[in-house]
Amino acid sequence: MHNRIERLESLGYPLDDVPAPGGLYKPVTVMDTVAYVSGAVPVARGNLQFAGKVPSDLDLTTTQRAAALCAANNLRVACQALGSLDRITRILRLTGYVNSEPDFTDQHLVINGASELLKEVFGEAGIGARSAVGVAQLPLGSAVETELILEIRR
Repeated sequence: MHNRIERLESLGYPLDDVPAPGGLYKPVTVMDTVAYVSGAVPVARGNLQFAGKVPSDLDLTTTQRAAALCAANNLRVACQALGSLDRITRILRLTGYVNSEPDFTDQHLVINGASELLKEVFGEAGIGARSAVGVAQLPLGSAVETELILEIRR
């Protein structure tokens, strides 16, 4: 089903723009029919696209775009590790981290950007369990980071 790859690319996320690991870890670890996808920040063409705290440096709409880019990066590394997005049967869990000012309480709305991208690519199978967490800081000063747990075909 190349539709998933086509959908992701039609949304502006080419499959060949796979971010390189930023540390000593595996981008994807597979155990049986579950793939754990490491955290991804909003990098495109090797450069961080969205940095700063929410909402003082970036507004809600901008950080939703950042969250969508993070989720796209999760899917890019998953596709590279699994050989295809077709092996993904559903999103089990999305965890999103938002670089938040202490009084910001709309992390769930920021991470909706990632959830909407996953639904666009996978349909109802793109909606899984989810957490949206505010944090004091993220790697590279990133505004958002997401990680996924996927159910996959062997």
